[in-house]
Amino acid sequence: MRLLVRIKLAIVSAALTFLILCLFALVVGAFAAGRLRAGFDDELRATAADLQEQLRVERALDGSLEVRAQDLSVIRAAASGGAVIRVLDYHQRVIAPAAAPELGPAREGIVDVGPYRVVSRPLLGTQRVRSEPFGLLETPFASPAGYVQYARPRASVERTIARINLFLALGVIGGTGLAFLGGFLVASRAMRPIARLTGAAREVVRTRDPRVALPKPEARDEVHELAVTLEEMLRELAAARAEVEATLAMQRRFLADASHELRTPLTSVLANLELLEPELSGEEREIARSALRSAERMRRLVADLLALARADAAKEGRNGSRAQRTRVEMGELVREAVAELAPLAEHHELTVDLREPVFVVAERDELLRAITNLVENALVHTPPGTHVRVAVGSEHGTALLVVEDDGPGIPPAAAARIFERFTRGTTEVPGNGLGLAIVRAVAEGHGGSVVLVHRPDPGTRFELRLPSCDEQRAAHAPVAADAQAGR
Repeated sequence: MRLLVRIKLAIVSAALTFLILCLFALVVGAFAAGRLRAGFDDELRATAADLQEQLRVERALDGSLEVRAQDLSVIRAAASGGAVIRVLDYHQRVIAPAAAPELGPAREGIVDVGPYRVVSRPLLGTQRVRSEPFGLLETPFASPAGYVQYARPRASVERTIARINLFLALGVIGGTGLAFLGGFLVASRAMRPIARLTGAAREVVRTRDPRVALPKPEARDEVHELAVTLEEMLRELAAARAEVEATLAMQRRFLADASHELRTPLTSVLANLELLEPELSGEEREIARSALRSAERMRRLVADLLALARADAAKEGRNGSRAQRTRVEMGELVREAVAELAPLAEHHELTVDLREPVFVVAERDELLRAITNLVENALVHTPPGTHVRVAVGSEHGTALLVVEDDGPGIPPAAAARIFERFTRGTTEVPGNGLGLAIVRAVAEGHGGSVVLVHRPDPGTRFELRLPSCDEQRAAHAPVAADAQAGR
């Protein structure tokens, strides 16, 4: 589960606070409970001592025992709050009151009996005797005459302890919640500069402009240092990007200029070789033919490089070739391309489907090269006997060229980058890997697209889509006007 940093910091803060408060609550709760129980026991002992001083056990002449209290108010105060007072004789028999609850025998110290906490104290006693000539006399008992038991319910002190524990638990929970909230607020405030940096980084991703100024916090802290470092990095990246773009532009200009300059000497070489080849014989004629084939390949390579250079220049807005576009019929270009590739199609079953005329506004030579490359790609990369179909039509306001075959198809690994430059499907077939790259450059330069359509059965299907003549005229009114004027 993905958690924000501020949430993680708040959770850590709350967890540490919870542990500290729990330890504090345990210590305070144990100390408070001990003090309450000790105070309860001290009060129990003090009251029992007061009762010991106030009560006397007297034995009457008939031998019965009676309990006499010196101050009844002390007795009534001790018996309040649910307390129990019970007097036993020396033989642990109850003297008074008769209805007192069972508290067990009198024992030293404080004991728990049922719901009560009980303390026992010995009582002094006197007995009445007849003596001559003094009459009735009272003499003290030689040993304790009985015991007083004082008991109070433990529920009161336990309720107090429970309330303290409840308050401590609520304090732990409340403190933890406040720690979470405080940690979240502090973390949110601390993460606010980082959030602004993230927004600036997203803006850089969207615009691809590394010259964006990054927001910096006023405090000279780690976030400020990070923002400064990132800004310096972006500046260096922008400088490196400018250098790379300048180098690439220089390379493209050199490629375009070199390709353009090579066309004239290559044309001259080809013309001379074509004139020289019939005049030679034997081995010299074969050498001339080999040189002628090499020159033809070089001419095609130079033409391909020049086409790519022009496409790159068009993307940069340095090409004014749109003014040279005319209204052309795609079926006518397909016939011309098929006628040019007739020698390659000798061992293939080539079908051309031109049911309706389809017009586009395009540079004729560039579009012819793209169509030729698509058809040549199908013929060269399929075994003999393969059926190749070329069809032209219109669909949803676009001109559609379909080139498909029932050959072995293109492996998935190669299909992902089939339109990249210098990509070759196999090394067994000669080529420079620029044919489909030129097709894509021409299609995109004319506002269209070319795609490799995946088929369930073996084979390959390419679809080249261009704006139809009407659609392109609406998008490029000046070009359409020029086309109308040229007809």
